[in-house]
Amino acid sequence: MPFDSLVSRDVSDDPLIPTPVSDQIIQEMPTQSFVLQRAGQVRMSTKSQRQPVMSVLPVAYWVNGDTGMKQTSAVDWKNVSLVAEELAVVVPIPEAYLDDAQVPIWDEVRPRIVEAFGKKIDQAALFGIDKPASWPADIYTSAVAAGNTVVTGTGVDFAQDVTLLGEKIALDGFAVNGFASRPGLTWKLTGLRDGENRPIYQNSFQEGIASGRLYGYPLSEVINGSWDSSEAELIAGDWTKCVIGMRQDITWKVFDQGVISDSDGLVVLNLMQQDSVALRVVMRLAYATSNPVTALNANENTRFAFGAVQAETAGS
Repeated sequence: MPFDSLVSRDVSDDPLIPTPVSDQIIQEMPTQSFVLQRAGQVRMSTKSQRQPVMSVLPVAYWVNGDTGMKQTSAVDWKNVSLVAEELAVVVPIPEAYLDDAQVPIWDEVRPRIVEAFGKKIDQAALFGIDKPASWPADIYTSAVAAGNTVVTGTGVDFAQDVTLLGEKIALDGFAVNGFASRPGLTWKLTGLRDGENRPIYQNSFQEGIASGRLYGYPLSEVINGSWDSSEAELIAGDWTKCVIGMRQDITWKVFDQGVISDSDGLVVLNLMQQDSVALRVVMRLAYATSNPVTALNANENTRFAFGAVQAETAGS
């Protein structure tokens, strides 16, 4: 008789993690991350990828007379590098706890993982918090470096602060197509009126998320805990110039064998000996911003497609 026969668990059909869970996580991720919802996305086939961006515009010249010489002009591109980094978490749960729980534990854990992933992505891309070293500067830092900022209170009210910022971005040659803001800003905006006493902001509260339109463009509060209110009240810009490279969609795998170790290699949990299971969730993605040359500003150091209305405490 064979000695290698055994009854094994089919991890892909484990009753603890129903098959639909993975699809639901992928669908919910954009609602939890502002950046994934608004940024342009490209698929990556390797860890790193280069995205061409125009860096030199052609110049036309008048021809001097019928036999005048036609001049030449350069057109050039430079590459924006996308480097995919891994975002992951392992959630171990004792089997006895799963058996005794009065609620579906995995259904409770799943949305919290989605929220945690969204928070880390937005923190890194918007404010550079815990940003992978291979990623370029975050949107807020780049906006400050380019001079695309207005401190709250510069104008007669916040409404004018936003218009002053929009003008700066427009003078760089970019068109604002949306806003991200701190939690609660929509309530501040609701009471603001233009010179004709018309509201500049239209509310739209859907599924508990405050969103609407500011000066006709979509505005969303970033409510996953990633927003740095000490730095900015609002970020405006052309969100197609924020690029997310998707190397691997969020995936999960459940383990009932193996060990979990700390950074020193010491075993913290032995799944088999301690009757536990662990859910491992992994995602690989890259972030970058493109800063193409425009007809209005050829200087990439003072040109950027985003800007910020800064908090009064910014930089302190």
